[in-house]
Amino acid sequence: MAAPSGKSGRRAWAALVPAALLCLAARAAAEPSTAPDTAPDTAEFDVRPGGEVHSFSRSLGDYGCTFTYSAQGGTNEQWQMNVGVSEDNGLFSCSIWRPQGKSYLFFTQFKAEVKGAKIEYAMAYSQAAVGAQSDVPLKQEEFETTETTVSHREGKFRFELSKLLIVAKTPRDEL
Repeated sequence: MAAPSGKSGRRAWAALVPAALLCLAARAAAEPSTAPDTAPDTAEFDVRPGGEVHSFSRSLGDYGCTFTYSAQGGTNEQWQMNVGVSEDNGLFSCSIWRPQGKSYLFFTQFKAEVKGAKIEYAMAYSQAAVGAQSDVPLKQEEFETTETTVSHREGKFRFELSKLLIVAKTPRDEL
């Protein structure tokens, strides 16, 4: 399921998701996890230009996130990926971003794929918030969301990417 359609639906998700991700991160920092394989994980990686396809992945228990991309121009940029699971194990989140805000690379393609969960919300940004600047979302026609992936839309994507947010619903066993 993609982000809700319509401006009011997107605004509601835009306000809810960052708050939920902050709560996940704050709770993880405040309470040590009893299961080490489900503690939130943040890792740094280099986004490398040169036109070759590269991937970076992180897993957390039964869930995973893989970011695959191709970029041109400039030099390596330091990026981060954070994966987390809600306390009730109902949501899996994956955030991929450039901490400095705007990327100066030209992305020819991108795809983020989650494993073990179905996407409930996804948003891509051309600029990540830094200092007094706000996130700048891509236009809805620039990317597409399926149950497990968020990717560029061929012919519509304008080559700018600085952040991806994904919230996915984990499968629940019914009693």
